[in-house]
Amino acid sequence: QVQLVESGGGLVQAGGSLRLSCAASGLTFSRYGMGWFRQAPGKEREFVAAISSWSGTNYAASVKGRFTISRDNAKNTVFLQIDSLKPEDTAVYYCAAAERNYNGYSKALYDYWGQGTQVTVSS
Repeated sequence: QVQLVESGGGLVQAGGSLRLSCAASGLTFSRYGMGWFRQAPGKEREFVAAISSWSGTNYAASVKGRFTISRDNAKNTVFLQIDSLKPEDTAVYYCAAAERNYNGYSKALYDYWGQGTQVTVSS
């Protein structure tokens, strides 16, 4: 079965950086669009960034210029580099996979989800 496993979260001071990873298995990774979402306490899960099979990218306006999504098809892994972290970036970050090679912001168009990794930014 399809599994998405996130890692790389943690506690970091404002202004710091983190690199999140999402290792995928059970699917033909190179054909899937991959996305990152996040959910802060008491808030809806929101789109952060996505990348298509040919590495076309999309970003939420709130993270553009600070977050970079990339993928390594040989390792079945998608990454999210997060720089200049802010306290408002605190959330659980989820990886998602879209069978239709979708790389947009709609949660409904992603078919598989990981369990999430916690990112906490202290001020």
